Amino acid sequence: MKSEAKTPDEYIDALPEDRKVAVKELRKVILKNLPRGFKECISYGMVGYVVPHSLYAKGYHCDPKLPLPFLAFASQKNFIAVYHMGIYGDPKLLKWFTDEYPKHSKAKLDMGKSCMRFKKPDQIPYKLIGELTSKISPEKWIEMYEKLYVKHK
Repeated sequence: MKSEAKTPDEYIDALPEDRKVAVKELRKVILKNLPRGFKECISYGMVGYVVPHSLYAKGYHCDPKLPLPFLAFASQKNFIAVYHMGIYGDPKLLKWFTDEYPKHSKAKLDMGKSCMRFKKPDQIPYKLIGELTSKISPEKWIEMYEKLYVKHK
């Protein structure tokens, strides 16, 4: 469900009531743990956290006019999704997350390459998402991104 919202507040205000509480809590825990330098915005129709052009002028390689994406969340039709690019790019971080997850949730982990899907809002491991959010600074993400995704000439 791609949103046409222009701000994170608009995005959340447009959600069905049963999703608002969970998404507000998710946003709160992300903002509390987000390392300094990332910027909150609407990115690809989701609430996103990006490295702004002021820190990484090259922008996103898929579209350099866009800031470098790092983390996002969205209320999809059948689940709430959290997208964390660091998990996709760092096998050690992925292992840490998958090892920690059962300590924070009784639900089976439903995960893609960078996407965690939570079918029931009460299954979201907020504390774990907060810890995950805190683990990569913008500078570290830029370093990882440059190694993994940018073709060097």
